[in-house]
Amino acid sequence: MDLIALQGWLDNASFAVLFLAMLLYWCGLAFPQVALLPSLGTGAMAVGSLTIAALLAARWLEGGYFPMSNLYESLFALAWGITAMHLVAERMSRSPLVGAVTAPVAMAITAFATLSLPSTMQGSEPLVPALKSNWLMMHVSVMLLSYAALLVGSLLAIAFLIVTQGQPVELKGSSVGTGGFRNVKLHRAESQAASPPVTAMATGGTAVLEKPPAIKLSPQRLTLADTLDNISYRMIGLGFPLITIGIIAGAVWANEAWGSYWSWDPKETWALITWLVFAAYLHARITKGWQGRRPAILAATGFVVVWVCYLGVNILGKGLHSYGWFF
Repeated sequence: MDLIALQGWLDNASFAVLFLAMLLYWCGLAFPQVALLPSLGTGAMAVGSLTIAALLAARWLEGGYFPMSNLYESLFALAWGITAMHLVAERMSRSPLVGAVTAPVAMAITAFATLSLPSTMQGSEPLVPALKSNWLMMHVSVMLLSYAALLVGSLLAIAFLIVTQGQPVELKGSSVGTGGFRNVKLHRAESQAASPPVTAMATGGTAVLEKPPAIKLSPQRLTLADTLDNISYRMIGLGFPLITIGIIAGAVWANEAWGSYWSWDPKETWALITWLVFAAYLHARITKGWQGRRPAILAATGFVVVWVCYLGVNILGKGLHSYGWFF
């Protein structure tokens, strides 16, 4: 089997395996009494990760360069990063809900790359002069890995909001490593925030204060929410230094290729916006002691920002980073 035929088999196989993993995780949540389903989902995600890695290795052998130079290759590199980060996050959380939110995203990325991109964009082509640099591996790989970590962290924050129904909750653990006094303040603040507003009703000329019923979560949901909050923070904490290194490496490469460290190109601008959003998230958690709903909303916003930075600016407008993509 030649490399081109092998690639065609591997990209379809990766899509099929990740689709199976998604179904296994979803069925595991629907039928929690079947304990084997989440384990099978984890195995499918591991197989999908290996399949994508084999695809990228085959592209490397065929093209003779690091396989992250066009949209097809970068999509599969991002999907591989998400599967790898998923395995790390799931090992820490031991919850099938992690796979239930990450597997569909990884599957959708491979589906888009395999089924939607034209064949001309899926083939290997000679590198443009600006990409013939050792910085290609350093900059692009670190940026895509950072996107994967930030996306997984943001997905877990969205899962946290779903589990808690968007309500403020009192978290048992602290994911910011602060002392007991701050934890007491956090719990007190969350409890006060969780108290529903008081409404006044007039009955026979007498004002009666009445509280609407509060939404109460089961202990299992509260434990799951605490775990999701903690793992989301850790994944974003991993992705943030990676995107910082990637931006610095990109600036050095830009100076080498174009004679300027920063050109306010759309991709550069949105990379900076992405960095600022997650810097605000980490600042709020570490310095302000935020936990729970507020940082989760900020991380959910970051999910959209990452996609705009990675793909949106290349679809909506031209720039110095437009080669090898749609324009």
